[in-house]
Amino acid sequence: MNGIEFFHYPFDGGPSLAWGVRVDGVDLRAHTAWATRELWRPELEDQFEDQERESAELIWRQHDGLAVVDVAEPPFLRTAGRIPLLGCPCGIPRCWPLTARVETSPVTVTWSAFRQTERERWGDLPVGPFVFGRTAYEAALSSPAALTADPPAPVPAGLGV
Repeated sequence: MNGIEFFHYPFDGGPSLAWGVRVDGVDLRAHTAWATRELWRPELEDQFEDQERESAELIWRQHDGLAVVDVAEPPFLRTAGRIPLLGCPCGIPRCWPLTARVETSPVTVTWSAFRQTERERWGDLPVGPFVFGRTAYEAALSSPAALTADPPAPVPAGLGV
């Protein structure tokens, strides 16, 4: 089983909060950045003079958490269709969502078939599937940690194209 943590952090430096997610101690945005690195290469290789630094920053910061105010209830247990797990840093929920199929059973919650909806040609991303114990998942979801800042680490070396 995978480990899951949900947390809230200030969105865009303001009073609004975003949902954050860690899987096995790693921010879901980091999992996504590494999974999309090579997929970005054809689009980014001619766009930046300093390709490594600029492209790494874009890839690393391509997603943000879902704004708490935009989510009447945490979406992470709905199972109808594809569910957004991350949103765009601009704050518009439908702008650049990372979606996944969420399936529940009495004992597990599974996230699979991760997709970037604005890049359907990429197909399923090489992320997951992640299988969580349902009791631990629901406990983490019902009491997200409250952080004072967005937690992503600095852009890692080697991420750029």
